Amino acid sequence: MRPMWLVCLLLFTLAFGQAPTTAPPPPSSAPAAAGATAALDKTAEATAKPDDPVITVKTPCADAAKKGDMCDTVITRDQFEKLAEALQPGMAPPIKVRLANALAKLTAMSKEAENRGLDKQLRFEQSLQFARMQILSQQLTVSLQTEAQKVPDADIEKYYSDNTANYQEASLLRLYVPVSKQIAPAKVTAAKTAVKKSAAAEKEEAEKNEQAGKAAMQKTAELLRARAAKGENFDVLEKEAYLTAGLKGNPPSTKMEKVRPNTLPPTHKVALELKPGEVSPVISDASGHYIYKLVSKQTLPLDTVKPEIKNLLSTQRFRDAMQEYQGTSHLNEAYFGLTPKPKPQPGKPGSEPEEESVEPD
Repeated sequence: MRPMWLVCLLLFTLAFGQAPTTAPPPPSSAPAAAGATAALDKTAEATAKPDDPVITVKTPCADAAKKGDMCDTVITRDQFEKLAEALQPGMAPPIKVRLANALAKLTAMSKEAENRGLDKQLRFEQSLQFARMQILSQQLTVSLQTEAQKVPDADIEKYYSDNTANYQEASLLRLYVPVSKQIAPAKVTAAKTAVKKSAAAEKEEAEKNEQAGKAAMQKTAELLRARAAKGENFDVLEKEAYLTAGLKGNPPSTKMEKVRPNTLPPTHKVALELKPGEVSPVISDASGHYIYKLVSKQTLPLDTVKPEIKNLLSTQRFRDAMQEYQGTSHLNEAYFGLTPKPKPQPGKPGSEPEEESVEPD
């Protein structure tokens, strides 16, 4: 995580300072940020020496004895690039231009603020202290992230050895059978129109039809599974399942390539335990019925999954490190207008101890 919020703060400050107002635009000779220049195109960046100026901010002199360019603020290429690298390593040239413009404006405004003595006020001291904590926290985050990425090869090898099953990759055939059968509406005859069913009777009939449709598709799934085990083509069986369910359109492909355990629902992972050529039992859930056939299976070598494991361990190490430094807080509930949640009564059936927390009124 890079400290982009600092760049965003600078750019927001620039945008805020350029917000349209009802006042007329200043003349071209106006001081401060209007006179800032930024030589940050690729040609200038390639030819500028470390001590060459890349930003010149013209500001009025607080001392009347000083005139001309005596009060200009000059920022060299070396100074600017150090700042850019601190804010965002590898900052792109377009962002550097925006940063330069923001920096010029901030330089001019902060200089005027110092001339007015605003840096001696308590508000400034408090804001500076808070900004310092923010920056230090961000620097700690970057430091912990960098440390977390230094995962020893031994840890990667151990994780791979302990979780080899997670790095199996298989080619499968999957037969999907819809969970329910589409029931066509019954034809209405003249005799039937004379009999008006109650809402309760219609609901009961609909539920019966739904249950009958589900039972029919469950039976269809078992029959198709038996045929699949005998070697029948999965694509043909898939089309038959859709026709039986009364669904129009083309069914999904039955081929599944490069299947890993984490790409399957928990109850479907049994498919990876099959031997090549074996067919799974019918696996049913709320979405339908599934039948798998294992075509082939291999265990991915460590070299192939090493970057994946390193990223996983690095993320976990960073999360653990951050958790250690999050700290805990206890707020004055009365001051912040918070009302504590009622604590569960000991011994009351169904109650379990919970962590104390507060909610706003």
